[in-house]
Amino acid sequence: MRIYYKATYTYKIFRAFCKSLNNLITTLGTIVMFGIEFFKGLRYKPTTFPELMSQCYRFGVTSLPITLSIVGMTSVIVAMQVAGEMVKQGAGNYVGMLVAILMVREEAVIMAGFAIISMIGSSLASEIATMKVTEQIDAIRVLKVNPIHYLFTPRVLAGTLMMPIVVIVSSLVGIVGGAIAANLVSGLTFKAYFDSVWFGINMHDLQVCISKSFAFGFVISLICCSCGMEARDGAKGVGLATTKAVVWSFVAIVIVDLIFAAACFY
Repeated sequence: MRIYYKATYTYKIFRAFCKSLNNLITTLGTIVMFGIEFFKGLRYKPTTFPELMSQCYRFGVTSLPITLSIVGMTSVIVAMQVAGEMVKQGAGNYVGMLVAILMVREEAVIMAGFAIISMIGSSLASEIATMKVTEQIDAIRVLKVNPIHYLFTPRVLAGTLMMPIVVIVSSLVGIVGGAIAANLVSGLTFKAYFDSVWFGINMHDLQVCISKSFAFGFVISLICCSCGMEARDGAKGVGLATTKAVVWSFVAIVIVDLIFAAACFY
């Protein structure tokens, strides 16, 4: 009877659900464990300043073209959609405020996070996963060096420190792009647009944006490094670790964004 039961689709679905739940709990535990180890390692200065600067350049400079392109195009699309209709309804003075609030509160941070995950996070995961499957990390341990401190610290610190800078630049580009689009579509003057921006943005929005950026940078870099560290089984394992890192990072920043929205705006 047990043999027939195990052959049913209900049992297979149940087993798949249990396996997914086990992987979820295991991955969460691994990320938390690596995060604790990272904070412990901050006391020992385990990385060099040039390595930290190299990772900051990687996060803050190499990711800017794709990030600015995504955020700029998003703001242009939003402005094109709303500017014409709002000007027709006599609400043209609110176009800049709407675009600026959207950029600062949500769009710039989320889109910058997606760009960082796609370009930098995936490379972090594959880099560390390759080191793991080729036993380079075991060699680091043989040299009496903690690989978490040596590999995680510069990458996680760089992601945490550089993400706000990327988001600030992206927000500015998004607001300016919205002004150009609104002017071309509806004839709204730049003065009216930017006057509306200054009326719409307040210090609370900027504080939440920067705090969220720090959190996103930390979460993305920590998850990608952690998933890379758990890779196994050769090239296939590197691919699986990279995929897991990207998927988990996307899910994580959406959850973090939800927490910030609930805590800061409601």
